Amino acid sequence: MKEGFRQAMAWLHTWAGLIFGWLLFAIFLTGTLSYFKDEISHWMQPEVQARPLDDARSLTVAQTYLQQVAPTAARWFITLPDSRDPGLSVMWQDKVDPGKRGNFIQKTLDPVTGQAVQARESMGGEFFYRFHFQLQMPHPWGRWLSTIAAMVMFIALITGIITHKKIFKDFFTFRPRKGQRSWLDGHNAVGVLVLPFHLMITYSSLVIFMSMVMPAPILASYGNDTRAFFSEVFPNTNNAPASGQPGTLLPLVPMYEQARAQWAGGHVGRVAVNNPGDMNASVNVLRAGSDSVVHDFGSTVSFNGSTGELLRVSGGQSLPAAIGGSFYGLHMGHFAGPVLRWLYFICGLAGTAMIGTGLVIWLGKRQLKHLKSNVMPFELRLVEVLNIASMSGLMIAIAAFFWANRLLPVTFAERSGWEVQTFFIAWGLSLLHAILRRGRQGWVEQLSVGALLFIAIPLLNALTTSHHLGVSLATGDWAMAGFDLTSLASGIFLGWAAWKMQHRTVPAPKVERTRGLTLKQEAN
Repeated sequence: MKEGFRQAMAWLHTWAGLIFGWLLFAIFLTGTLSYFKDEISHWMQPEVQARPLDDARSLTVAQTYLQQVAPTAARWFITLPDSRDPGLSVMWQDKVDPGKRGNFIQKTLDPVTGQAVQARESMGGEFFYRFHFQLQMPHPWGRWLSTIAAMVMFIALITGIITHKKIFKDFFTFRPRKGQRSWLDGHNAVGVLVLPFHLMITYSSLVIFMSMVMPAPILASYGNDTRAFFSEVFPNTNNAPASGQPGTLLPLVPMYEQARAQWAGGHVGRVAVNNPGDMNASVNVLRAGSDSVVHDFGSTVSFNGSTGELLRVSGGQSLPAAIGGSFYGLHMGHFAGPVLRWLYFICGLAGTAMIGTGLVIWLGKRQLKHLKSNVMPFELRLVEVLNIASMSGLMIAIAAFFWANRLLPVTFAERSGWEVQTFFIAWGLSLLHAILRRGRQGWVEQLSVGALLFIAIPLLNALTTSHHLGVSLATGDWAMAGFDLTSLASGIFLGWAAWKMQHRTVPAPKVERTRGLTLKQEAN
């Protein structure tokens, strides 16, 4: 009975991983890149230069700029620069129709000079962040598909734990140059090494979209008025409406400092000003999400903008909100410093490798049965094509996205959209190539192209901008330098993988004389 149950779990683990494996590989890899989305955005907008941080100066610069260009706006939003995002971002809403959503104008300022920076249009790292849970699909279908994939991933993790009863022994077992055994050992090792991370990241993704996938409690309590639920969970700041009488907005820096004092030195993420030119102007200072593991969606200190009077300080979170904020904070990793963020990144790569090796194991085991006939059934050929395109092809698409950022003219119309289109065009071409080129040739050629594209990124950056490694390292711009160095390391890794694939020996089919393979290999 026990063997039967474990065998069933092995079957479920295998087929759940196969059917959703290609999608999960893309979700995991782009989600892993999202841990450095601010750094990626900085590299993709080199016109935004890194400056020494001075929040008071930046806030004064932003207020002066907005009072000059948008004194009658309905509201202002000021996002201060930090160690990861050097841009001082300001945004305002036109007063003609303050209730209209999306009627905003956004600019990036130099935090020293106060001049608007003419940065190239680019989605930057935001593209990878959005893709990993929206899949570039219309709302809400992408979110539904990615959430279903997360459910399948969670099932695959649980069934994998059940299947491998000697899971910790498997972790310390690695047999190099043993074909399928080596792939299986690698799959087990990366799966066990960061298993707590896999469980946390998968389960927390389900919690984040809990209201979408499990709406029954909300509907039972609020009926069809779901807006009332979100209003209660994320209460408004209840700002006073405009009086219609002109007023003078006080300097924002003292309010900023008073808000930080309320948080015992906590950091400010954004400052929002309502009706800045009215007597009833109000200022809301929002706390940065990086201050705590538990993300607080409503930590705000509010002031009267005309008198500077402290109006309210948002109360503490309820227990359910704190639990949800904990999972959100752990998943997003905003609280993580540089070392912990790199650990997140490495764990994400390990999860991506676990999915990829699982796909290779499934196909490799079945290919061995057809070596003598040299005829591969259609379904195995289909899996082979999808494996190549979803893994090496995705790496080519990512590199092409970065190349497009440097090669497209800065003034090109709809530039950010063409960067995204370049990503999907390159990915589509890799699929076509995988169809035309069989097996090892397809892998070697695509891995080699990916290696060349990534290795050349630092050179491309040096040829097209003045922010090459020599400058970024000398000025301490570690985000810009780190991107170039990581691209170089990625290219070297892909080149090594292409070399290993080229020189891999294909094992001859033989009869297994041992007592049997693991349940993982036996599952059909």
